[in-house]
Amino acid sequence: MLAYVTLGSNDTEKALAFYDALMPVIGAKRFFDNGRLYFYGIAPGKPMFAIGGTYDGEAATCGNGVMPAIGVDSNEQVDAFYNKAIELGAESDGEPGQRLANFYGAYFRDPDGHKICVCKLG
Repeated sequence: MLAYVTLGSNDTEKALAFYDALMPVIGAKRFFDNGRLYFYGIAPGKPMFAIGGTYDGEAATCGNGVMPAIGVDSNEQVDAFYNKAIELGAESDGEPGQRLANFYGAYFRDPDGHKICVCKLG
């Protein structure tokens, strides 16, 4: 359903260093940019994750209640992605674990404070 999600950053270079090192854990890479937004994905035509400065030039802020969830194929990928994020300086907001019968997930806050979920559904 979603084509992409964008998170604003007040330090794009720091955010790109974080996501450039994190995304390969799940087979994603930086696909392209337009000079303001930088898109990560696994394959053309699949949902993407974008980082960049704000359109209006004002400070980027974390939305209260906004939480992108990155879906992966296994519990092991959840663990690896979460652990790499923490290694790169992210703040834990919920260690990996079984939340529901069909939901294994973990939560962290990226360098800009955005809450991110990584999860295995099913």
